[in-house]
Amino acid sequence: MKKIFLLAFLFLTSLIFGQKTTFTIKYSEQLAVYLFIENLSEHYPENVFKTEFQKSKYNTEKYKNIISKFDKLIVDYSFRFDEYPYGSKKNMQTNDLLKKNLIETNNLNDFKLRSAGFIPIQTLSDLASCIAEFTDVYNELIYNPNKEKFEKQLRDMIKYSSDNNIVGYFETGLLFYNSSWDNAIPFVSAFYPLPNSKGFTAQAFCNNFISAVQVDLNSNKDLFSVMMHETYHIVYDEQSFEVKTEIDTYFKENKSKCSNYAYQLMNEVLATALGNGYVYEKLDGKLDAGDWYNRKYINLMAKKIYPIVKEYIDQKKAMDKNFIDTYIKLYEENFPNWIDELDNIMTYRYVLSENETDLRGISKLFRYRSRTEFDSEITENSINKMKDTPLTKVVIISKNTAEKVKLLKNKFPELKEWKSNANKEFANKFFLNDKSQLIIINQKESAIETLFKLIK
Repeated sequence: MKKIFLLAFLFLTSLIFGQKTTFTIKYSEQLAVYLFIENLSEHYPENVFKTEFQKSKYNTEKYKNIISKFDKLIVDYSFRFDEYPYGSKKNMQTNDLLKKNLIETNNLNDFKLRSAGFIPIQTLSDLASCIAEFTDVYNELIYNPNKEKFEKQLRDMIKYSSDNNIVGYFETGLLFYNSSWDNAIPFVSAFYPLPNSKGFTAQAFCNNFISAVQVDLNSNKDLFSVMMHETYHIVYDEQSFEVKTEIDTYFKENKSKCSNYAYQLMNEVLATALGNGYVYEKLDGKLDAGDWYNRKYINLMAKKIYPIVKEYIDQKKAMDKNFIDTYIKLYEENFPNWIDELDNIMTYRYVLSENETDLRGISKLFRYRSRTEFDSEITENSINKMKDTPLTKVVIISKNTAEKVKLLKNKFPELKEWKSNANKEFANKFFLNDKSQLIIINQKESAIETLFKLIK
């Protein structure tokens, strides 16, 4: 217990947003241990934490059983903010709330008290027990061998943040996004060491940013530009209901056939333009000449919109209808074919299929996904729910084809002239009036991967 308070004393710093809201950088042992166990899961790919554990004296049945117990805990529930325009506000995840509470409490008893009600009490108790069992293991294998380097690195990050007024970029985001923040709520960033690695991880949620940082990191500008990228997702998410409704209206009223898929892409594009473009340029003195994001749609569109973003920031203007219309126009003029590229449109998908193995096949084909929904029935009700979303709509029929096609024709007037042969496999794509794509596949014997290749 003494060690936790010492770390908090040594590595907790407060900077000021507008002299009111605090920006805190710290190390959280509880969070680090939780994420360490998560990385040991058999469902996780090979990683440095798993490597260190597997070659250690702790790679025994006792600890493997604890990992297995941890794997079986169901801690991720979610709920939507249904009054907001679809997809404009992130679903609340209990897993995020648990990580938030691990960061913001000083011991596991406080963590359990604050987290009671998010998940079942027995699950919460078991989770805390797993963290307690692995705390000494984590410290011996990961933290203590990297302690000196990491603690110096954390001090350097705190100084860099202060010297470069990183907090000011938060205010820049609030103004540009026309968003708001309650000054009584601090923004807390938690870092933990990532040994024997290059780069760092990044995730933001609620009022938190978390990152595993390589212990030999030598470029704080990269780290902090990515940190602000993730933070801007939160700023965007915290736009008021009125602002989000206005933005949704601007996109829906725009006549461009690209407006829907431009909208789906915008959140990531703007976070990239601001974080990897604007913030990086300010920290380094020049724009990053390389890719800003490792996905072409986001990278290219972020670079295309960047001059407009910078103009709005320099003029202290919030994004408005003119900005949205300009953004859509740039998308349509420069990348008109993107609305037909499966790799793009399948990032946002709603799949109806009575064969759940199809979902795994689609996930294998299109690994990158931003928003996805699935229903295992093809009924009037499930089609209605799918139709009400702006996502790419995928219907995979494997039985009673004629009946299912009739249902679809009744719901989508765009299919009125479509003729299909229920006895043969097919894969067709239709552009709908809501400017999303509808993909209908009739599956007899072929794998779903094969059928997707038939789509023109």
